[in-house]
Amino acid sequence: MSIMCGLNMVAAAAVETVTEASQVAVEVVENTATAVNDAVNTVANAAVPVINTVAVGSNVQNISLTDVTAPIISLINTILTAAIPLVAAAGSLYCVLLGVKYARAEEPQDREKAKQHLKSAIIGFVLIFVLIVALRIATPILTEWMNANSKAIQ
Repeated sequence: MSIMCGLNMVAAAAVETVTEASQVAVEVVENTATAVNDAVNTVANAAVPVINTVAVGSNVQNISLTDVTAPIISLINTILTAAIPLVAAAGSLYCVLLGVKYARAEEPQDREKAKQHLKSAIIGFVLIFVLIVALRIATPILTEWMNANSKAIQ
């Protein structure tokens, strides 16, 4: 009986966590959508002079790669910033649900199966989180490298 009370408490906490995570996710998605729209407009505005310069055949040396890539880099940073809390919320919620499934399993093979799913989920979410952070760290380094090499070409 006390196990069922504990499971009910865990389920109630999971529902509360889902509600909070969904509110945060909606806010992040709205902010990301606005940032994506701004970035697309900026890229389009920056690309028009470049296309005109190339199409007309005038001095190609005056094209600034930074003007075109800055909004794209900004968009990537915005998406990565939004992805970190979303992955954390989704991973936490999924792991809680798998933990409840593990706690409710009565047969040894069901417990082992649930335990393996929980391990796999934790490994997967940690891997996704590490890759997002690695991309977040690598973006400025790659941007600096691109800018240095684009200046060397001019």
